[in-house]
Amino acid sequence: MNNTINSIKYFKLYISILFIFSVFYLHGKYNVGNDSTVSEWLINYEGGFTKRGLIGQIAINIGEFFNINLRQSILFFQIFSIGLYYLLLVNFFKSVKFNKIILLSIFTPIFLLYPVAEIEVLGRKEIIIFSFYLLYLTLQNFNQRNYFRIFLLPLLMLIWEPVIFFFIFWLIVDYIEGVFEKNYKSLIKYLFTFMPAILIGIYIALNPISEIDHKNMAFFLKENFNENCYMSCALLLSKSTIYDQFQANLSLFNFKIFLRYFLIILIGFGPLFILIKFSQFKRLNDKFFLFSVVPPIFILFMMMSDWGRIVNIFYTFSVISFLNLYKKKLVSVNDKILENFFVKVLNKKYIYIIFFIVFCFGWNPKTSLTGDIGTNPLWKVPYNASKRIIGFDSFRLFQESPIMKWHKKYIE
Repeated sequence: MNNTINSIKYFKLYISILFIFSVFYLHGKYNVGNDSTVSEWLINYEGGFTKRGLIGQIAINIGEFFNINLRQSILFFQIFSIGLYYLLLVNFFKSVKFNKIILLSIFTPIFLLYPVAEIEVLGRKEIIIFSFYLLYLTLQNFNQRNYFRIFLLPLLMLIWEPVIFFFIFWLIVDYIEGVFEKNYKSLIKYLFTFMPAILIGIYIALNPISEIDHKNMAFFLKENFNENCYMSCALLLSKSTIYDQFQANLSLFNFKIFLRYFLIILIGFGPLFILIKFSQFKRLNDKFFLFSVVPPIFILFMMMSDWGRIVNIFYTFSVISFLNLYKKKLVSVNDKILENFFVKVLNKKYIYIIFFIVFCFGWNPKTSLTGDIGTNPLWKVPYNASKRIIGFDSFRLFQESPIMKWHKKYIE
């Protein structure tokens, strides 16, 4: 498993399997009338400017141009976006030197597996944000990166405006890579390239969609595509302001939820935390890397109820940023990591294999902050797919056996 060539070969196989399941699940969901996977993409500009309307407007134009219905247009867009993301991931990881902890950080269930295990998240707009970030990291020319921040970050704001909370990752990576110098003049020039995106964010916050515009958008969808403005599309009005978003979340908070997500982050981020703890960053220390990204994400947790998605997005930016610096030798992992108790235990092959299967494929967070922990995605993903392919409603082996009863009572 430490052999990079073999690892990337298996990684490509894993990505291919995820892509096949993604396409299968998206195709099975695209005609469902109560799913946020599609409803988020129905938001458009036909009633006037609104947040997150750019992709929906493009999907409408594609549908009209090719004379296909809107859901087919959205399905095509989603499959293309996921396929591009997976291709960029394969290209990104092919130059990463794998080891046991890095493998755990890649296969953690809050990263690649999560959208397939929790299909309510599959095909959401952040997949486009991830692809743009991976493309950005491939740019070696500083001017190209400047143009990207000036012209493409505003587009990302029009696709999914919470991306603004993750701009800190662009800043940290660029600073360590030497895009700007450690002085105020260079920093101000660099921050200025974020201004177009930030101004769009301010405009979006100060100009929520009106009830009349929302009705016009809903009427257009119904009149032209026989589509109802439901779920995410409908919530655009009820959660149109920042105050509304905070207010809707506050009533849901309780100690159990905070404890659950503290453990999800602690365990899911665990391998990455170990890597960061024993790493030396060029021009930066590990504590700054950790604590500089927390405040913006904390605000996002207060605003959004889809905490599972936030964890996934937060982790995706974190692990890609770290491994990008690692493969460019801008961060080095100290040999003292071998003295870590957790790492020592995993040196035994059979223990590592058992831990790998349980940790990476034994659980996953749910989408909503009120949802409990999902279990056994390694079994449930192909099981749920096979149910649809073969056409049976339910199939459980040894349902009344003591092992299954114990698992249902104590694990699920």
